[in-house]
This record gives sequence, C-alpha cells and structure tokens, in this order.
Amino acid sequence: QVKLVDSGGDLVQPGGSLRLSCAASGFTLDNYHIGWFRQAPGKEREGVACISRSGIRSNSLNSVKGRFTISRDNAKSMMYLQMTDLKPEDTAVYYCAAGWSPYPGICGLILDGYNYWGQGTQVIVSS
Repeated sequence: QVKLVDSGGDLVQPGGSLRLSCAASGFTLDNYHIGWFRQAPGKEREGVACISRSGIRSNSLNSVKGRFTISRDNAKSMMYLQMTDLKPEDTAVYYCAAGWSPYPGICGLILDGYNYWGQGTQVIVSS
C-alpha cells in the first residue's frame, strides 16, 4: 500500500524554526522527485520546494528561498523540509508529495506532476 505520512507541524513564533518530515512506504522513493506544498485558508495549494530523484537539483518558491531547505534520504525513504525564520504568511497546511520521473536531475512545483500525497501537517506561525 502506497503511503506518505507527513509530520512535524506545530505552533511556532515568528522567527522560529520547524522541521517537517515525511515517511514514504509502498513504493521505491528513488524513482520519484519529491516536493512540499502548502495550502493556506482560502487559498490554492502552492508548491514550496522540490528536489530531484538524484538530490542534485532543487527548486523553491521565491518567498522561501534562503529560509526553507528540502532534503531526502532515499535509504530511509524519508523527505524533510527544514524551515527557518518563519513568518505569519507561512501559516498553512503543508503536504509532502512524490512524483514518478524518468529524469534524475529535474523537479517541478506543478501539482499535476505528483502522484502521491501526504495527509498534511498544520503549521501556524503566530505570536
């Protein structure tokens, strides 16, 4: 059974940090580019960051560049999103996702490019 289970969301003060984790099972993560998406109340889901199958290429939303870092551990079938200097506008439900790809060095932030999704973890940035 294919499953992505994301965790690590919490209430944090502005300027704080969080690390989101996502555990994959039921498929070989090596064959998938991975991404983190988020959806704030009343807004559409948007891509935050992605990383290619090989881990050598990543991409991220302009507003999180320099603050968020995506990583993966294929051996453990895990993916992570390290978030620092969090801002109230980062408040959202965050979702991990995996998309099958024949290209080891490419990833994208388009929702249609992902096959599997986590259930979401809530991040609230507030004082």
